Amino acid sequence: MFQAICKAIEDVQLSNQVEQKLRSQIDSIDVVRTWTWPYTDLPGLLCHQLGINPHHRKYSEHGGNQPAKLFDDAARRVSLNQSKVAIITGGEALASLTGCVAAKKLPPPGWTSVGESIDSVFSPTTRGLGDSLGAIHSIGNPIHIYPLYENGLRAHLGQSIEENHRESAQLYAEFAKVAEQNPHAWNYGRPADDAEAIGNVTKRNRMICFPYPLLMNAFNTVNLAAACILTTTDYAQELGIDQRRWIYPLAGAGTRDSDNFWERPNFHSSSAISRSLDAALAESKIGKDEIDLFDFYSCFPIVPKIACRHLGLSITSPPKPITLLGGLTSFGGAGNNYSMHAITEMVRQLRRGNGHHGLVLANGGVLTYQHAICLSSRPPKSKSGYPERNALPEKITDFSSPPIESHPKGLGVVETYTVEFNRDNTLLRAYIIARLKDTGTRFLANHGDQKTLQQLASKIQEPIGAMGNVHQDPENPKRNLFILQDENAKL
Repeated sequence: MFQAICKAIEDVQLSNQVEQKLRSQIDSIDVVRTWTWPYTDLPGLLCHQLGINPHHRKYSEHGGNQPAKLFDDAARRVSLNQSKVAIITGGEALASLTGCVAAKKLPPPGWTSVGESIDSVFSPTTRGLGDSLGAIHSIGNPIHIYPLYENGLRAHLGQSIEENHRESAQLYAEFAKVAEQNPHAWNYGRPADDAEAIGNVTKRNRMICFPYPLLMNAFNTVNLAAACILTTTDYAQELGIDQRRWIYPLAGAGTRDSDNFWERPNFHSSSAISRSLDAALAESKIGKDEIDLFDFYSCFPIVPKIACRHLGLSITSPPKPITLLGGLTSFGGAGNNYSMHAITEMVRQLRRGNGHHGLVLANGGVLTYQHAICLSSRPPKSKSGYPERNALPEKITDFSSPPIESHPKGLGVVETYTVEFNRDNTLLRAYIIARLKDTGTRFLANHGDQKTLQQLASKIQEPIGAMGNVHQDPENPKRNLFILQDENAKL
């Protein structure tokens, strides 16, 4: 992170004397919370290394939305003269940490000592699920929830399982081509995987949770960092920064969905994504057709699919780029910080004249937190300055979702589902969200027999809309078990 900040300062292209003047005016630093290491005071460590003492220091919460949110907040402070020079940064060294774990060694002395073990490092796929309804059924991690939406959207659109899988493979093959050409990508210089390699389940490309094999999941074991600098146009002029290199933040907006995925309206769209995109565009005073470059967060194919559908863009042959990096599989899933790299790449491409307006969508949680930011090589159309507030509420509450039944009994209809696989590609467990046929109330369940598990993992028959019977697990009465009826029994 320190190196990324120094490179950002060098990128301003000032003399040593003027560069020191810029450093002396840094009065704000925001750091995206890292997964790699449990620092006691990461912003403070960076300030010490930079030799600065800013009055604003923030270490964010976890979430892939945080780079865009911190960027938006910093732009607002600068516009309101609450800050003169603001830095936003984030980074990971998960590849190095993974190597240490594999060697069963703590990192070398150069790493900041925090008196913690490696076991304390945050990971979204190994964190405890608590004692919630999801935890009772062993579901709640990103690898579980994003597939629920992929399957739900497929059924909503009337795609076959094969058509949907082919679309996802083609989408990620196009993303891989982008990463192959991006010198900052973790996979830079390696031949891009094609659609066949991404879509075919093999020993190397094992299935994680249906319908996503490994190459449709984020790869987080990377070493990557990024940083941005924001200041006023007046101070940029005073420093003598070349105006041809100026990139203007126009506006940002973000909100969040229900933390409990089972309390959401449906599993084929995201109100948080659609509202964040719409509000960022509206606050920027530009239409979606004026955007030349997009970077949609892409931990799994479903996120860019939902964003594209909302904006009316083709998923596999969009008229404009929908990723500048290549996605969290091919570019690298830099913990919470992926979209900081998208912002820096957007700046580079806008400077090169690859369009005038760009939009970055940053996603976090399990399709929970969203934040969109618009950037431009042109000054904003509005003379009123950067928006003084986020146009959206912190959380979406104006929606209705089906009531939840914790102890359902009787006939149910599958709303969406996924199946988790073992490392050897054998079936582990099914996760089912369904509705009671008589009342429409929603419930969670696991598979109740091996035949149901196999049917749900099949690539031939569409399980969504199929009926089955739900009952409580005799060994754990809090857990629901679902058994599909005959495969021809559809609602």
